[in-house]
Amino acid sequence: MNNIEAVIFDLDGVIVDTAIFHYQAWKRLANEMGFDLTIHQNEHLKGISRFESLDIVLEIGKINHLTKKEKEVLATRKNEWYKENILKMTPNDILPGVKMFLQKLKSANYKIAIGSSSKNAGIILERIGYQNYFDAVVDGNKIAFSKPDPEVFMKAANELKVNPRNCVVFEDAAAGIEAAHNAGMKAIGVGEHDVLCKADAIISDFKNVDISVFNKLIKY
Repeated sequence: MNNIEAVIFDLDGVIVDTAIFHYQAWKRLANEMGFDLTIHQNEHLKGISRFESLDIVLEIGKINHLTKKEKEVLATRKNEWYKENILKMTPNDILPGVKMFLQKLKSANYKIAIGSSSKNAGIILERIGYQNYFDAVVDGNKIAFSKPDPEVFMKAANELKVNPRNCVVFEDAAAGIEAAHNAGMKAIGVGEHDVLCKADAIISDFKNVDISVFNKLIKY
């Protein structure tokens, strides 16, 4: 038997699919600076902070002489484009199966939290009508270090008042899987096996998933 008491969800790509909005905004920024950003290159931006993502984009474009202030301007511009899209989101943008799975967790008395590097988590949760659904929300506004640093998940466990070893994380990014393990938590990958191969279990999505998914985890 596992002794899971709490479930922590990444937001982007797990609860909602905002990845395409991020990609569109980063690609637009890259194009304005005179180069392109491919879908494959965009995979390296998942699960990390905005400024770390910007550094990778600039490296791809071989742009390496910008000041901190210039980088802040670029990151802000990208985020404004991204926010234009997420402000159009509705409850219909929740990924298939997620709502039912969350309800099953609630019925089984699990504590649930968001653990996201995004600074826009509050906006997204409000747009989809889930701003008061989670017992804790830890996002990029509450942390100093992004994934794979475990800070976001450790803070979520602390706000839930649950031992990290009794938490399981749902993540769609390799950096998030690593962060969960660094926090001493189990991690279930949501997505492609080749990207999430270090997860303790993997699901393609939440369709037809129930709490028996925890039985797939390596026992504590």
